[in-house]
Amino acid sequence: FFSIFTMFSSSMKQSGKRALQTCIRPIATSAYFDMLKDDEGNKYMEVSVNGVAALRLPQINKGAAFTMEERKALHLSGLLPPTVKTMAQQVERCYGTYSQIPTNIQKYQYLRHLQERNEHLYYAFLEAHLSEVMPVIYTPTVGEACQKYSYMFNFSRGLSFSPDNIHKADEIVGEYHLQDIRMIVVTDSSAILGIGDQGYGGMGIPIGKLALYTAAGGVSPFQTCPVTIDVGTGREDLLNDPMYLGVKMPRLKGKPYMEMMEKFVQAVKRNWPKAIIQWEDYSKDVAFEVLHRFRDEISSFNDDIQGTGAVTLAGVIAACQKTGQKLSDQMIVISGAGAGGAGVAWVLREGMIREGLTPEQACARVMVLDSTGLLYHGRERMEAYKLDSAQTPELAKSFAPDGGVPDLLQTIKGSKATCLIGLGGISGQFTEEIVKAVAANCDTPIILPLSNPNANVEAFPEDIVKWTDNRALIACGSPFDDVPLPDGGSVPIGQGNNAFVFPGLGAGAIVVGATKITDNMMMEGGYAVAEYCCQHWPELKRLYPPVSEMRVVGKEVAKRVALQAVKDGVATISDQSDEAVIAAVEESFWEPVYPTVVPRKFGCVL
Repeated sequence: FFSIFTMFSSSMKQSGKRALQTCIRPIATSAYFDMLKDDEGNKYMEVSVNGVAALRLPQINKGAAFTMEERKALHLSGLLPPTVKTMAQQVERCYGTYSQIPTNIQKYQYLRHLQERNEHLYYAFLEAHLSEVMPVIYTPTVGEACQKYSYMFNFSRGLSFSPDNIHKADEIVGEYHLQDIRMIVVTDSSAILGIGDQGYGGMGIPIGKLALYTAAGGVSPFQTCPVTIDVGTGREDLLNDPMYLGVKMPRLKGKPYMEMMEKFVQAVKRNWPKAIIQWEDYSKDVAFEVLHRFRDEISSFNDDIQGTGAVTLAGVIAACQKTGQKLSDQMIVISGAGAGGAGVAWVLREGMIREGLTPEQACARVMVLDSTGLLYHGRERMEAYKLDSAQTPELAKSFAPDGGVPDLLQTIKGSKATCLIGLGGISGQFTEEIVKAVAANCDTPIILPLSNPNANVEAFPEDIVKWTDNRALIACGSPFDDVPLPDGGSVPIGQGNNAFVFPGLGAGAIVVGATKITDNMMMEGGYAVAEYCCQHWPELKRLYPPVSEMRVVGKEVAKRVALQAVKDGVATISDQSDEAVIAAVEESFWEPVYPTVVPRKFGCVL
């Protein structure tokens, strides 16, 4: 039976590829289905499976929403309840169940089960309840899911590479059941959120990120692939855990590590030449090397470096516009010099340069501190990638006359900081003394404790409001409730989440076929978010739009990024007029609507 099934499956793949050549306007193709359009632009799905198999594939399954005609054509009669239900009714039923689940990690597991059962319904549910489920499908709950991955595992998703199979990367990618991949999120799990090395458990991050590419960016889920490159782990507890699902070996480094990344990239280039790669949650030791090694070879970016920079830029720009200032008016202190901190420092300097400062002037207005203290030239124990953010020794000495390395408080006081950004993952680092030191330098301090998850936040919003007499403009990286005020009002606490930028960035780049993700494209995404916030949410204290509007924001980001790609000369779309590019973004935006499902025809679909 197994050999017969294998032969059938192989035949379906080859037949599907032949059929695609004669079908009208293929949208996405799989070994088991094709997404097509008829002459009038109506989408439909041709499938090569029927019966129980059609109910087991989440891309095809509609559950009780299969129409009577579809049930007959796909041999589903008797396999489903007799009443046909609408998607809206299914979403309502799912929400009733979801609302009864007591903990967020159990809700996460429920939604993952839904995703593997009925993908259209899963995204319809996310769209209907995005602000409520965002903390469940991504930060902070996804961090706990990564920690418990080996114990919670039920369904495989995406691709997994390890030293045991990387030599077959080309074959593995070529045989993947989705054949037109445009967006990949890949991790080596070395720096998951603020909780570090999670080994194979880091796979939860690519899965969650790609859910947001679809929910907020309109990228078809049938054109995405989560990937984990398991290079081992540095954690003895995982290596000794009998339930651990990853490779039980010390984490690879140096040449063997980069050779694995190289084999993966080459396999993607050969099989999915239009794919974009997002490098996700790589430790600072390798994040910059991987990004610089491959960004000119394949369209790719690192969200921790570039995406964090873009979304932080959005918040600071919004604060400046709402207070009638410029970015270059700010004196900024960043606590945390990892991949995120370095990316934020770079993008803020570039924003200041756009406003007319020289690179030297911009650098002098963006202070960065690591665990040792302020970065400055000549300081001991400082990695090479930090040099771009280093200050002069003379400036450092003026902050700490005793000759030591300036700490956070000394840097704030010495620089007269007006904006404080936390990216070091040190819970409670922004003490009352620290916050009040920033507030003493200006009327409206900007304070952004952006570390994830919530347990790592540098200061709680209600404390910042109290310590600054409600003068501060505040946003956090994880979700926090608005802060109530004695007069009955409240202070909105926006979420500086990368998901405001990266879904639209990927969507825009896909639409125009960008051959490279340029720095300008990343920055344009940040400016788009800031402008949307200022236009639609002009109240002073709100620095980011509500999460419920993330899908609308994602489309605006996609349009701006796509147009920037054309300006930068990296777009390959045939009609590169502004009107055509914007229309292409609108047309490509995937919606969670059930297509009509029909049996696949091995020939022309007409």
